[in-house]
Amino acid sequence: MDILKPLCQGSLRRPVLLPLLLLLLPKYACEGKGIAASWFHMGTQPAEVFQVPEPQHLATATPVCKQISGLSKRQSKLCLMYQDHMTSVSRGAKMAIAECQWQFRHSRWNCSTVKDHSVFGPMLKIASRETAFTYAITAAGVVHAISRACHDGHLSSCGCSRHGRPRDLHSNWIWGGCSDNLEYGYKFTREFVDSRERRAVRKTARSIMNVHNNRAGRRAVLWKARVTCKCHGVSGSCTLMSCWKQLAPFREIGDFLKDKYDGATEVRLNKLGRLETRDPRFNSPTPNDLVYMDESPSYCNRNSSVGSLGTQGRQCNRTSQGLDGCNLLCCGRGYNTQKAVVRERCDCKFHWCCFVECKVCTKTVDMHTCK
Repeated sequence: MDILKPLCQGSLRRPVLLPLLLLLLPKYACEGKGIAASWFHMGTQPAEVFQVPEPQHLATATPVCKQISGLSKRQSKLCLMYQDHMTSVSRGAKMAIAECQWQFRHSRWNCSTVKDHSVFGPMLKIASRETAFTYAITAAGVVHAISRACHDGHLSSCGCSRHGRPRDLHSNWIWGGCSDNLEYGYKFTREFVDSRERRAVRKTARSIMNVHNNRAGRRAVLWKARVTCKCHGVSGSCTLMSCWKQLAPFREIGDFLKDKYDGATEVRLNKLGRLETRDPRFNSPTPNDLVYMDESPSYCNRNSSVGSLGTQGRQCNRTSQGLDGCNLLCCGRGYNTQKAVVRERCDCKFHWCCFVECKVCTKTVDMHTCK
């Protein structure tokens, strides 16, 4: 692959090699291109793709699973078996991509996506913290979406959870509301998301890393779920209290996994085929921790080979000392300042009953962008 870099970069100095390289290029893509398609692509597709057609239209409609690119052989089989689940898988992937972009909106790497079937581009080739987070958050998104779809009665093979009564629940409170089915969501996600890695003939360090981070994402959903209770009675007397297990808002799960990203553990594969910390001074990672093997690129400058868009032109905060501050985000290159007119709602008043009326105000602000 190294011999192809000069041609990919347009700097070939030995024309005699050109015919050979042109023969090789169809098989090996230039660095930064040809990233393997991923099921993540489901998160970028419109919902109509995953809708199972009505019986009267089955004969002429394109099968749902044939419209989905990036699936492994096992995932394609699961798609055929659980076609009604694919809408939820897509919704979970969409949530995950949106949450990733929210969590990293002020960082040099802002979870940017590309217009191909890999979704995250060449960045996925690097076993970095960022890759670890993308695997964890997408797995969490699918668990969340499938668990809620069971609760809402959208899937034929599951319903409300039958999770047992918590031991510490008040003895007078009733356990039996329609809980989100985290058990089913966890198991289906493990089978679907992990299938490419688990079914591989030869387990590599990278595949083991991916499976670990997928599991950490699934466990985050379980960890953040909570018991929710509601009072029943005349005029709020609360003569009866019923309780059930409920998913946490996905933002809380994203916050939890972002903390795990910040404290991710650098690992390597040992002789027993297990991940261990590179630095023996640190404890081995737990199943809830994110792990990585490669250092992250700087993301300061545009570099297509590692999927970095750079930070030039990104808006920054001149007064902030955090990641969104112009000093850090602009990587020491400085920033440009220009005036901008902002329109926003103001002087809002509530009218009985029941609407809010606002004026539109304009103001001039300073906007700072990285050089």
